[in-house]
Amino acid sequence: MSGHEKIETSNFLMIVLTLVTILFGGLTEIVPLFFQTSTTQPVEGLKPYTALQLAGRDVYLREGCYNCHSQMIRPFRAETLRYGEVSKAGEFVYDHPFQWGSKRTGPDLHRVGGKYSDQWHRVHMNNPRDVVPESNMPAYPWLEGAQANAGIGTNMAALRKVGVPYTDDEIAKAADEVKGKTELDAVIAYLQVLGTAGKSSAALVK
Repeated sequence: MSGHEKIETSNFLMIVLTLVTILFGGLTEIVPLFFQTSTTQPVEGLKPYTALQLAGRDVYLREGCYNCHSQMIRPFRAETLRYGEVSKAGEFVYDHPFQWGSKRTGPDLHRVGGKYSDQWHRVHMNNPRDVVPESNMPAYPWLEGAQANAGIGTNMAALRKVGVPYTDDEIAKAADEVKGKTELDAVIAYLQVLGTAGKSSAALVK
């Protein structure tokens, strides 16, 4: 029996060789990315989220906003015409985990920062149809009555361990920054910073 026949007639051998092939192919695709500055270095102007913005991001994740909104603008004309400048890997180096994805029940939010006023976002979160009549997004009225996470400094300390450059002073002052702020304030602060560093770098290139 030839080697080829042995592989085809042995389920175990076929599974092992398939897994080895997938592993080798995956490593070939992924490992080089760890050594490319475009994927590991922040774009110019990118800063770690403030305590309030990070608290808002946590609420964004908790409420499952990523189920309907992606945060990655792809290099296609239809994408850039609607959402703006193409997303760059360097814009997400402080995101753990990043919010890319492909689901778009609602629009991509990567460059939403600064597009609308805080008041617009406040109304939109309380009742989306007040500003977008055709919206099927649920309302989030409870965010206005919930206090922002006062323990967000612990999250910042954990993120520092994976490379986000928070200082001791920023972590120590985190509780004061979110004091008196609601979860709605935090979510708005997070949305208002999305994609702003990318816009700044694009302007510099021009």
